[in-house]
Amino acid sequence: MINGWLAGYEARGEAEAADVARMRRLATAQADPWSRSLPLHFTASALVLHPDSGRVLLRWHQRMRMWLQAGGHGDPGESDPLEIALREAGEETGLPDLVPWPDGAIMHAVVCQVPPGKGEPAHEHADLRYFLATGEPGAARPEHADAPLRWLTIPEARALVGGNNLRHTLDRAESLLALCGQLERPAAHLRRHDVPGLESDVLPRRPALEVVTDSANLPLGVGPGPGVDLPLQPVKRLSECLGLPHGHRVQ
Repeated sequence: MINGWLAGYEARGEAEAADVARMRRLATAQADPWSRSLPLHFTASALVLHPDSGRVLLRWHQRMRMWLQAGGHGDPGESDPLEIALREAGEETGLPDLVPWPDGAIMHAVVCQVPPGKGEPAHEHADLRYFLATGEPGAARPEHADAPLRWLTIPEARALVGGNNLRHTLDRAESLLALCGQLERPAAHLRRHDVPGLESDVLPRRPALEVVTDSANLPLGVGPGPGVDLPLQPVKRLSECLGLPHGHRVQ
């Protein structure tokens, strides 16, 4: 099942490609790749966003001693990473209306190092990350006193996480929010190849997009122009996000 979720996932860069290759081997070799008894096992997590304000919700992780996204382990019998991410994020943030945003695609796949603690030796998490959106940011409530929550702008969140790999997840959220017109990102925080032809100090709200079709010329998804580091999104959902007609080509 995990290999099915990862089948269409395209890693970005050598480090993520190596992580995804390990994940695929884990999924093939283990009957239950979610088992916490394995030195490398799957987890699912979510960066919770409020798209209208462009803010993200981070949670203090006591064991890791840092601010991280919501998420965690599958319960016995669970094997759907998106369902696990939704359950974990709901439990840890108290938000009642979380939905995949802009769809249910995996947004980042990364192997994380976990230090020993709570009777467990050091181990690794094969973490599958999603974006989840809420329309009720004020409803967020910490799961317990040792796990406070903070709504942050993406630059604020990036400053808090420092060198943790979550910074790459934040970069992808920032690019997608900008693409969807929810965030005007200063050029200093934008890799020039994110949007072809970027010359101004503010990200254009409607970068060049193209509809990707199959051999029968049926639309598969919409993506930014050449060189933009964003995943292909289903046509209907991202077109709606951008306010475009279904299947429309934008040059």
